[in-house]
Amino acid sequence: QVQLVESGGGLVQAGEALRLSCAASGDIVSIDTMGWYRQAPGKQREAVAGITSDGRTNYADSVKGRFTISRDNAKNTVYLQTNSLKPEDTAVYFCNALLWVTGKVGINTYWGPGTQLTVSS
Repeated sequence: QVQLVESGGGLVQAGEALRLSCAASGDIVSIDTMGWYRQAPGKQREAVAGITSDGRTNYADSVKGRFTISRDNAKNTVYLQTNSLKPEDTAVYFCNALLWVTGKVGINTYWGPGTQLTVSS
């Protein structure tokens, strides 16, 4: 069984920083792209940042210059360093990964259950 588990969410004040982590575990053959999405109350889920297996990254315009995505391939873990947080960054943050797993054909998409990040003004 394959699962993604996020950690690191919490309540912070505007201007502060927080690092989110997401670890993938289970019968994983390899991991392709990993990414972070978020969903605020009453809004659709949106992409925040992505990182390829060789380290190329891209970001939503709303977080460029403030958030940094990285990964540790040896630990099957992706991180999201969030700096200069704003109240509008408040959302549930979800980890996403494209995985080759034992027993399944091709690349499969997996999601974590999410972690709440709340930024107070």
